[in-house]
Amino acid sequence: MKRQTASFLIERFDAAGIRPDSRRGQNFLVDLNLVALLARSARLDQRDVILEVGTGTGSLTAMLASQAAHVVTVEVDTRLHAMAQETLGPFSNITFLRQDVLKNKNRIDANVKEAIVAALEADPERRFKLVANLPYNIATPILSNLLAAPPRPALMVATIQKELADRIVARPNTKDYGALSIWMQSQCDVEIVRVLPPSVFWPRPKVHSAIVRIRPVANKWQRISDLPFFQETVRALFFHRRKYLRSVVQSAFKGRLDKAEVDRLLEECGFQGTERAEQLSVEQMIGFCETARRRLS
Repeated sequence: MKRQTASFLIERFDAAGIRPDSRRGQNFLVDLNLVALLARSARLDQRDVILEVGTGTGSLTAMLASQAAHVVTVEVDTRLHAMAQETLGPFSNITFLRQDVLKNKNRIDANVKEAIVAALEADPERRFKLVANLPYNIATPILSNLLAAPPRPALMVATIQKELADRIVARPNTKDYGALSIWMQSQCDVEIVRVLPPSVFWPRPKVHSAIVRIRPVANKWQRISDLPFFQETVRALFFHRRKYLRSVVQSAFKGRLDKAEVDRLLEECGFQGTERAEQLSVEQMIGFCETARRRLS
């Protein structure tokens, strides 16, 4: 493929009568060294089935297809979908999907999952990874939902808004620590690979971005007996993050536990009730949710 610079993209888009759509988060990574870093951070080989969200012009797609067993690439924009298919015609190991990757904010679309599963079933040694320059407006539900239901990725590497990356890796007692931090860290090893300035994208976003690497770890997520209950409970506890734990637990389990039962639950977990959710470590939150689940069952 030709070098994807800003001037190259501007010329190509002008020729096709296309303008980037900010509503769809169309900011293209134009530094190919960083595109290569994104792919390299995924540690690809011929066992890998890759989900790419946002085919764009196909620059990353081509890099992935040359290293992995199969790429399922999803593009919602009809014009970019057609452009990428034309560019990537020589590759036989790419499934092109023109659609939204999300069924709704809580679910990956069934067509996307079916395409991934079909590629995985071609060889029992294959494994699933996400590698993508994710549109800012859908990055959170994509990363969250891929952990919520099978097929579970072996690795997720993506460019996302730096603010979101900071939330994913945040520690307790910091402003960025919240339900998303706990959801990711309870199941995965997480790290920021590189912070990216606006200048490496076209059009330039108003904020910095980051490449993140998120690796699900079996002995982490297997500690959680009921993932939907865990996710729902953690979100509820952070709904009023500055309120005391006793108050938010009473609200979260209203109609299921009375005040005395809430106090006994907190005591069993070693809490006074005057803590705040943002003070609890990931391990403490897992322990609390497991205890609460048993009391409610």
